[in-house]
Amino acid sequence: MGGLLVLLLMVMTLSVCLGAVSIPLDAFFSIVGARLGLNSHHNFLPRQEAVLWVLRFPRTILAMLIGAGLATSGAAFQGLFRNPLAEPGLIGISSGASLFAVAMIVLEVGIFQQLTGYLGYYALSVAAFIGACLTTFMVYRLSIRHGKADIASLLLVGIAMNALAGAFIGLMTYMATDEQLRTITFWSLGSLGGATWQSVFTVMPFIGIPLLVLPFLAKSLNAFSLGDATARHMGINTNQVKRNVIILATMAVGGSVAVAGIIGFIGLIIPHMIRMAFSADHRLVIPGSALLGASVLTGADLLARTVASPAELPIGIVTSLIGVPVFIYIIVNQKKRNSDD
Repeated sequence: MGGLLVLLLMVMTLSVCLGAVSIPLDAFFSIVGARLGLNSHHNFLPRQEAVLWVLRFPRTILAMLIGAGLATSGAAFQGLFRNPLAEPGLIGISSGASLFAVAMIVLEVGIFQQLTGYLGYYALSVAAFIGACLTTFMVYRLSIRHGKADIASLLLVGIAMNALAGAFIGLMTYMATDEQLRTITFWSLGSLGGATWQSVFTVMPFIGIPLLVLPFLAKSLNAFSLGDATARHMGINTNQVKRNVIILATMAVGGSVAVAGIIGFIGLIIPHMIRMAFSADHRLVIPGSALLGASVLTGADLLARTVASPAELPIGIVTSLIGVPVFIYIIVNQKKRNSDD
């Protein structure tokens, strides 16, 4: 875990220092020291301070939060469903958020206009978060059998909701104007370009609470790997654990999608990498996923804004380009291990 923490600190430092306006390490430490009141010697330019504090720091912190939230949610879902291919989008969280966001962009419905009037710039984010929460609630309620959440039903209903949301998104995309299409496309591919301190503080509770609470469910998720019946015999309230994991993951993923759009593969790939490097014990997988997820998404955002500078790539494209080869490698490696056994 110490190595993952060092990696995160290195990636974070590179992210805030590299870009169109380069900030040397001595200037970076001087700016931080001046802000904290630790030194009076200013070894930096005012422009460097403005870029670092107003643009780079909030964007980097937002990338770390979202990467940690998505990866931790993915690890929790994979443990809950006992399925290494499970990830937050599987039960419709991302699809629900996308549906409400696209509806907000395309439809001129009274409630959306009122929401825009009250919230302005943040109306789209709030609509996406509401969509994620409502979809998850519907999926969970439809999966209840005999007073308990059935995992198989949860997956099937989630797949159905994904398909339904995809159909409505396709219909509204067909109805959209050229300007609306550009907004939909950019939002659906993910971006951290609008990061501000206000957006960081707004999303922090929604991601911070799951990051703090999910590690305490690690022992219960370890018991789930033996099956629901065994977990119940061990004294675990399985229905309560399922409900808590779904609520916490929805908070993290819904908040992430609301401020940054759809970012794929983080919740799917990162837990696999942690299990390969350490073990399948969720007491290591969950915090390890948080650290590595934060590092990977921060690095991906750095690539997104520097590779094609001064233009900026959607971060979802970068995470897909990184995630697909890694996922294929994991599948091939797993196949080799199974054949050797």
